[in-house]
Amino acid sequence: MEQQTKEKFIEEIERVLQVVREGLAMHGGNVELVDCEADTGKVSLRLQGACVGCPMSEMTFKAGIEEALFEMVPSVKEVIQVD
Repeated sequence: MEQQTKEKFIEEIERVLQVVREGLAMHGGNVELVDCEADTGKVSLRLQGACVGCPMSEMTFKAGIEEALFEMVPSVKEVIQVD
C-alpha cells in the first residue's frame, strides 16, 4: 500500500470531521483536529464548546466521531481524545 502524505491524510480526516461537525454544532459543540500521523494512522482530536463536560461526550466521541473516521478513512488506526 502506498504511504500517504500527511497533507492528504489531513484532507481525508477533515472531510469526515466536516460532516460530524454539523451534528455537533446543532448541540453547541465542535471537534478540532489537534494532530495526526499519516505513517501510523494515529489521530488526536479535541472536543470543544458544549461537548466539553457533557455526560454524553464519551459516547459521542466513540460511537460518532471515532467510528466515522474508522469507516470513512481506512488508514486511520487509532483515534485519541485530548484535552
